[in-house]
Amino acid sequence: MSSAPVRWGRPLDTLVASLRYLALASPDPHQTADFYARAMGYRLQPCGAAIIARGPERHLIFLEGPARSLVSAGFAVPDRDELERLKDRIRNAGAMFHEVASVLLADAIETVDPDGNRLVFGVAQDNPDGGPVADGMPARLQHVVVASRDPEKIVRFFIDALGFTLSDDVVDSEGGVRTSFLRCSDEHHSFAVFKAAQDRLDHHCYETTDWNMIRDWGDHMASEHIAIQWGPGRHGPGNNLFLFVHDPDGNWVEISAELETVAHDRPVGKWPHEQRTLNSWGQGLLRS
Repeated sequence: MSSAPVRWGRPLDTLVASLRYLALASPDPHQTADFYARAMGYRLQPCGAAIIARGPERHLIFLEGPARSLVSAGFAVPDRDELERLKDRIRNAGAMFHEVASVLLADAIETVDPDGNRLVFGVAQDNPDGGPVADGMPARLQHVVVASRDPEKIVRFFIDALGFTLSDDVVDSEGGVRTSFLRCSDEHHSFAVFKAAQDRLDHHCYETTDWNMIRDWGDHMASEHIAIQWGPGRHGPGNNLFLFVHDPDGNWVEISAELETVAHDRPVGKWPHEQRTLNSWGQGLLRS
């Protein structure tokens, strides 16, 4: 057992944070925002060139740009002391950050990973500008996943500069790492990266409560004529129930339940690169 000082259930030399929002690029941000209003119960608010989508424990920002592009991911830390520790960690790793304005995070800073993904960290603000927040079924914005031609660099940046912890790797028959799952809380992952032929957004995920709510979300998607593209199923890494739909830009959108919680000193897991790892119940969609 580790004897390192612990706060918020995590050692001081690791990050404590949760995914607060995603900014997504779309060739038609109004069409994509309207889809998320139907699919996820968001209420939409124009904000200059952007559209802000607000829901209970979930926020998206839509901007015009190429499909399947992550503009930025915003993570909330619990307090300003945690933010100062993060700044020191980024400096000590030889990386850079700068202050940015954010409508969803106070005292926000932005850094960039080796693939150019913009990552924003700050203290959460609860609907600070008085914009509308949707009611609806529980679905907390929980994790984001990217694809990368060189995921090892991404993993090292998230661990060394940001303080994430590696939960599990998926390894191919030659010993190469194909997927890495990283956490910044007691939940199995808040971020993951796949090895792929291009750098891009892969999917983002909403955590709901249980199997019955997975059913209710499936019924909701059916009522909106949104087809389930994958699932229901159960992932190996994270052990969570899931279903997936597509948004108009081809992004995967996941509804998850019962994601594994882990102790801070849990050993890193190793999983084989096979369909059963991605879905212990049946078909797995291998990114290769």
